[in-house]
Amino acid sequence: MEWTSLEEKWRQRWEEEKYFETDPNSNKKFFVTVAYPYPNSPQHVGHGRTYTLADVHARFMRMLGYNVLFPMGFHYTGTPILGMARRVQDNDTKLLETFRTLYKVPEDKIKEFVEPIKIADYFHQEIKAGMIEMGYSIDWRREFTTIDPVYSKFIEWQFGKLKEKNLIIQGTHPVGWCPKDQNPVSQHDTQGDVEPSFTEYTIIKFRYDKYVIPTATLRPETIFGVTNIWVNPEFVYEIIQVDNETWIVTSECARKLEFHNKTITRLGNMTGKDLVGKKVQVPERNDQVLILPASFVKSGNGTGIVMSVPAHAPFDYQALEDLKKDITKYPNLSEIQDVKAIPIIQTEGYGQIPSLDAITKFQIEDQNSPKLEEATKEIYSKEFYGGRLTQNTGKFANKTVSEAKEEVKKWMLQGKNADILYELNETPIRCRCGAECVVKILSNQWFLNYSDPEWKAKVHSWINEMKILPEEIRNEFNNVVDWLRERACARQHGLGTKLPWDKNWIIESLSDSVIYMAYYTIAKYVNNKEITSENTPDVFFDYIFLNKGSLESIASQCKIAPELLEKIKNEFQYFYPVNARHSGRDLVPNHLTFFIFNHIAIFPKQYWPEEIVVNGSVLMDGKKMSKSEGNIIPLRDAIRNHGADSIRLAILISAELLQDADFNQEAVKGIKNKLENMLEECSKYQSGNIVKLEQEDKWIKSKMEQLVHKTTFSIQKMRLREALHFILYEFESDLQWYTKRALAKKRNDFSGILHEVSSIRVSMMSPFAPYASEEMWSRLGNAGIVSKSTWPDYHENMIDFESIQSENLLKNTIEDIKNIIKVTKITPKKITIYTSAQWKVKAYQKILSKVVSGEVNIGAIIRSLIADKETEEIKKDPDFVKKTVNDILSESQEERESKNRIGLIDEKKILSELDSLVQAEFGITSQVFSESDQDKYDPKNKSRTSRPYKPAILIE
Repeated sequence: MEWTSLEEKWRQRWEEEKYFETDPNSNKKFFVTVAYPYPNSPQHVGHGRTYTLADVHARFMRMLGYNVLFPMGFHYTGTPILGMARRVQDNDTKLLETFRTLYKVPEDKIKEFVEPIKIADYFHQEIKAGMIEMGYSIDWRREFTTIDPVYSKFIEWQFGKLKEKNLIIQGTHPVGWCPKDQNPVSQHDTQGDVEPSFTEYTIIKFRYDKYVIPTATLRPETIFGVTNIWVNPEFVYEIIQVDNETWIVTSECARKLEFHNKTITRLGNMTGKDLVGKKVQVPERNDQVLILPASFVKSGNGTGIVMSVPAHAPFDYQALEDLKKDITKYPNLSEIQDVKAIPIIQTEGYGQIPSLDAITKFQIEDQNSPKLEEATKEIYSKEFYGGRLTQNTGKFANKTVSEAKEEVKKWMLQGKNADILYELNETPIRCRCGAECVVKILSNQWFLNYSDPEWKAKVHSWINEMKILPEEIRNEFNNVVDWLRERACARQHGLGTKLPWDKNWIIESLSDSVIYMAYYTIAKYVNNKEITSENTPDVFFDYIFLNKGSLESIASQCKIAPELLEKIKNEFQYFYPVNARHSGRDLVPNHLTFFIFNHIAIFPKQYWPEEIVVNGSVLMDGKKMSKSEGNIIPLRDAIRNHGADSIRLAILISAELLQDADFNQEAVKGIKNKLENMLEECSKYQSGNIVKLEQEDKWIKSKMEQLVHKTTFSIQKMRLREALHFILYEFESDLQWYTKRALAKKRNDFSGILHEVSSIRVSMMSPFAPYASEEMWSRLGNAGIVSKSTWPDYHENMIDFESIQSENLLKNTIEDIKNIIKVTKITPKKITIYTSAQWKVKAYQKILSKVVSGEVNIGAIIRSLIADKETEEIKKDPDFVKKTVNDILSESQEERESKNRIGLIDEKKILSELDSLVQAEFGITSQVFSESDQDKYDPKNKSRTSRPYKPAILIE
């Protein structure tokens, strides 16, 4: 199969028909968007997942009759392209090699890459070409970049609105920071697209001689339970001047503090061994505690010095006990035996020393046990939500831990006994320029005030109201809203829009990409040059997006014809809000949550996003895709090698939404072969009517109705793996059975049935594999293009449940025969089938009815059957009830209800059709008897073991 020419043929057809160009009309609309790409490299197979999911959604909704808008833009804003251009200027051999060998960029183009815009423009076109080749049904008339002049005016308007509402503030706050570029960094600026999230620690200042011994903690309220300090005796600590105090910390901590608006002077060194045995003054307590040795102390965590609260920290309790047992190593630490845990928190379910309870529960033997982490999490969680401080905590007694935590921190900060340290949650995180990122306290910076409580409350409310798929991701959004704080929204380098009121700053890339979906509704007018940056002052956007101002006045101010202005506004009002926003899970902590925040801040409620669809990432043969693994495959290379549809299906069929999809080369080849086989099959079928439907005809048509019902439901829930399984594999099995049945009966009149069901199957496959589906549709002789066909309707009244059960009985019986032959390894000469006696059939129906209604008590069922004259023979075979109940419970709810609905079936008559299958399969004849037949052939008394839907089988 020559896939390249096949794809080109159908792309041209779509282009000729302008099928994906969408304008307002009288139909109900559906607006689907996906994160616009950042053009600093070609897209690889992993990127294809989110865009393919969105395209399937768009194509499906079109077939349901919606007027679907699926547009695309390109995100030029930010620093990564600048960093890349700088590396080209510096002749970075690794990057240049990637351009040449992996991305196959021509040499003359690489020379131009010293200009950032040249990089963006080149990969913009590469990505766009890949999207077109993948068959994405995008309206390209609405394409834009984030440095287009009108887009910049749009972003200026957005920021003006946020500032009007006091949601942009100037202040001093912590940010992820690149010390080399001297810029705040976010996910788009880091290698591997890692969001530089960080945690706030409270530094508690213990004092020894003239030194501050600082410890970083997440639990300042436990200061009242400190019994000792831990240092690592193998470390060389630094003595540093911090403003007007002298601290002892690790060198890593000293570097972190340099970015915390503190004046740091390095004075000298001191070993951890020199500190062991010294005593420190505990702040806000009139006592001293020992400094003790601990190998678990890490130099990169906090200050490299840890305060010990053994009553409430299992690590500390176990380390203290281990040290007491090994005291011979430290003869000068005899006082350690007097160190006792100080309980300060009372929590239901724990005794006086919660750590000891947890250590006992988890059977922890020493401080190297991996179970310590789990024990710690359990205690911290239970104490935070259910613990209260005891009487030995002074004015904080009886307060809950959740209340006391902030109050104790504030109290100690006011008393100059504490400080704050911010630390990255993941390290190392590197900027795209190569420098290691840090947390910096940034002064006089512009921030989006995501910590505003009223704003957060509205966002929480909408997250809980809007549609989010899959449902289990909803809590993740709420958690992000809870921890989100002020976020730097501008920087001094990079591509993008200048801050309208302070031109020294450029709006950063995760702040100018949150409401751009609205811009798609006006982008085609910009591209047609019907409006320019001169026509789009703030009042233009106020009128279009917020319906503010009078038509005549705004048209006059913007120098736009009133008719055009009104048309643009109507287009926005027609398409908005976004009906489905598709994106990867990695964007939940930033872009997707900011998307909700900003829509709520700027637009009226009727324009807030309706649905967010979140997907996992893509692995390559079970491994994460990365250049270091050498397993990145550019998307266009994959299309050339395998065809777009094979890529689309391989990405979609390996996982449901949140799971990581595994792109496996062998699986892709298998899918490609399957598509080629389907194409060949479709060429054989011709439309035609059958005057009288046989049982198997009714069955395949019924199975098709069920396929439509199941597939539609699965796609609506975006369970696309499940939907594809139904279409490609489950129904394939049904078709094979149908063909087998028809051929066994030597029929030659069933091509019309295959044509009918194949046409419906192909139409349902078209959102997933559009190229192959168009070709199949054409080969089946259907008119028009399948992309424009209507999604098949489900007709429950056309399902023949009796034929479904009848065919299932035949299929299961032939499978049982095959299994018996396989196990016994005999060559069959004669096959005899025995169906159940009538009393068993009636008993089965009554048992089935009871099970469907929820009754599964065997004794109660037996008593009711014995009490009925029709089924009293159950006394002869009480095991029948238990076996039948188990048979029924092993089936799906759908199967049980189907059998219950149709009532009694004539198994003997149905199984008489088995003979043609047995002859075709084994070349011998078969006989069917009822258990109650007087003249039956039953030399081994097999018939007595028969049950309804489970005929007895004798093979000789």
